[in-house]
Order: sequence, then C-alpha cells, then structure tokens
Amino acid sequence: MNKIMMTLAAVMTMSFAACAQNKGGKNMETENKPLVVYFSATGTTAKAARMIADITDCTLYEIVPQQPYTSDDLNWNNRQSRSSVEMNNPKSRPALKETKMNVRDYNVIFIGYPIWWDQAPRIINTFIESHDLEGKTLIPFATSGGSGINNSVKELKKTYPNLEWQNGKLLNRSSRSDIQNWVNGITNKL
Repeated sequence: MNKIMMTLAAVMTMSFAACAQNKGGKNMETENKPLVVYFSATGTTAKAARMIADITDCTLYEIVPQQPYTSDDLNWNNRQSRSSVEMNNPKSRPALKETKMNVRDYNVIFIGYPIWWDQAPRIINTFIESHDLEGKTLIPFATSGGSGINNSVKELKKTYPNLEWQNGKLLNRSSRSDIQNWVNGITNKL
C-alpha cells in the first residue's frame, strides 16, 4: 500500500510539474494570454488599457515615469515644457520608475500610449529598449485629442524594424463592444 501511495504521489508531482511548463519552459498560464502595457499621463489611456485587460483576462502593467508628469509638463503650447523638450529630441529616453517587467512569458503584447506630437511619447521608447521584445507580437493602441495613430505606429516600426508590429488602433471614446470586436479581430488573426 505504501508503494502504491508513493508511486501515485510521484506521478502527481510529475504531472503538476508538466502542467506548469511546456517544451520551452514557459509558464502555460501566461504564455497564451496577452500582456497589456501602457503609459497614461492623464488617465485616458489607462481606461482603454484596463478595458483591454478586462476583455482579454490578461496581465496589466503600467509604464510609470520616474518623475511624474505635471500639467505644466504636458503643456504642448509651451516649447520649454518637459513633454515638448522630450518630443523634440528623438534620443530622449525618460527614466522609468520600474525598469523591468517579465515579458518573457508573453507572446502578444498590447502597448498603449497617448499621442504626443503625432507620435508615441518617448517613455514608450524607454520601455521598448528596456525589454527583449523580439519574437513578440506587438499591438499598439492609443488615445488622442486630435491625431490619428498611423504616424506613431509608422515611427515605431521605423525605429524598431526587428520587432513584429501589428497595425494599431485609436481607442478614443471606444465602447467596450468596440474594443471587444477589435480584440477579437486581432486574436483571430494571430
């Protein structure tokens, strides 16, 4: 009886270990779920990111600047404002509060941001350059007061040509069903 119990215990332990890993050693719980990362200076992009994470039942990660942006920093009418200075310098890389997120276990990553000067804010570059995203499918989404997303995606593709970018989506005032349809359309193609 003891031998049977020991054998069953060994088999169960090996089964649990096998369930926790696949051939590549990745966590099966996260490997097929997307990751939603986002930067939001005013909360608008955060709302869209939370909705995507809720719809996809995935992990949500906020890109947080080491130095938070104030309303004066975001004044696009002031050429000396922090955001204006950063966006006028393509090499600007604002520091992150937390630089590492474990992206290894995720194959699909939604990257969200507000549109600044028709581009993704430079802190998005900081995030991308702080992580190994090769082999990941990257899906940009954005919010904007007046610009579209196309130029920002074009610039990201040009800056990071070795990454696998999908076309992005502007999610201004998008309803849950609009976002659900967009996410379903993307995930059906992957």
